[in-house]
Amino acid sequence: MAVQHDRAAIDYVLHSARENDVKFVRLWFTDILGHLKGVATTVEELEDALTRGVGFDGSSIQGFARVDESDMVLLPDPTTFRILPWRPREKAVARMFCDVLTPLREPFAGDPRYVLKRNLERVANLGFVFYVGPELEYFYFRDANSASPLDQGEYFDQSSAADSTDLRRETVLTLGEMGIPVKYSHHEAAPSQHEIVLQYMDALTMADSVITSRLVIKEVALINDVYATFMPKPAADMNGSGMHLGLSLFRGGGNAFYDAGDPLKLSALARGFMAGLLRHARETALITNQWVNSYKRLVSGYEAPVHISWASVNRSDLIRVPAYKLGREDSVRLEYRAPDAACNPYLAFSVLLAAGMAGIQREYPLPPPVEEDVFSISESERAIRGIGSLPGTLLEAMHEAEDSDLLHEALGEHVLSMLLTNKRIEWDKYRAEVTDSEVQRYLPKL
Repeated sequence: MAVQHDRAAIDYVLHSARENDVKFVRLWFTDILGHLKGVATTVEELEDALTRGVGFDGSSIQGFARVDESDMVLLPDPTTFRILPWRPREKAVARMFCDVLTPLREPFAGDPRYVLKRNLERVANLGFVFYVGPELEYFYFRDANSASPLDQGEYFDQSSAADSTDLRRETVLTLGEMGIPVKYSHHEAAPSQHEIVLQYMDALTMADSVITSRLVIKEVALINDVYATFMPKPAADMNGSGMHLGLSLFRGGGNAFYDAGDPLKLSALARGFMAGLLRHARETALITNQWVNSYKRLVSGYEAPVHISWASVNRSDLIRVPAYKLGREDSVRLEYRAPDAACNPYLAFSVLLAAGMAGIQREYPLPPPVEEDVFSISESERAIRGIGSLPGTLLEAMHEAEDSDLLHEALGEHVLSMLLTNKRIEWDKYRAEVTDSEVQRYLPKL
């Protein structure tokens, strides 16, 4: 079916652009890896862009189309119109996320945003809305060429990280101006590592917000001559940066994960969803942790999950059940701790939703919680208790993903095939590299 947006929404955007002296509008979308792409149009061409779309060469975008099917159309989503606060107020600049369409104005199967919309539609037909609340961890460094920290602060530190605190404050204010509410922000455990927690919202809006937040964090840093990075593990001797995700399903305006009679306030539906996340954790790792460097973070000793387990309190597990807040049914959620903020959120949210729904619909049994430190349990005991591990490398994650029916269904053949091709190239290049560590270790001895 050809995609077309509501005329009233289009008129609202045109009115808002005039009222805010907008001159340029950036039309945003992402490639298959989650890198932000876009083209700018002028306010004079905005109505045409909103109704007819803007053509572009899809063969030039990572993971999109072959040369013989390169013609694509960007159709802006008028509900995502926002002014960019860091640009001049006179002749202002706005942005809109776009649907990527074929020349026949049908959704393009390789568009990550469409992949998420398709998965959300499936659960909407069952009466559910999928909510996500991410915790974005990142580092401030003095430049992009070395991991030189801006501060020596520690977890929740204030006094020794004044410059970084000011950067974070400016970032939170900028996000607020763009309609992205921040729940908390604070210094993280490693020097110059910070976290911004976004208020939970529906998954599509949140995926757009994660893409926007990553840009805002980097832009604010750049304006202040600092470099912000979401690289999962920029230094071997420091904690890596993750993106813990609070996940929940709502139905009829209420939290479907809430059950007043359960000790953890978790409904049978929530337990099924969790069972699905655990069962498919190895398959989904390629999507939630898509870089070679992602697996340098998923090692013991640095507060990142390694083993596939869950608990109500323990923070060493893959899934944590946060404490219920009295009188707040909406606070009941599952915290999935594997992803890093360098993933493509559209695809990550899609596969986690698919895994959770598989657990509900196929009635997977939920294993018992692991309340003790899972890292202190011996390998043999973990095997006896059925506690598996996440993939240890990108190659291992690729092998798990290749034969995954769940990923084929959630992502579609086009996206999964293109992503695997890209990751094989990344792994082959990594495997052929000779690192400084290797030279230092082997050259003097061999």
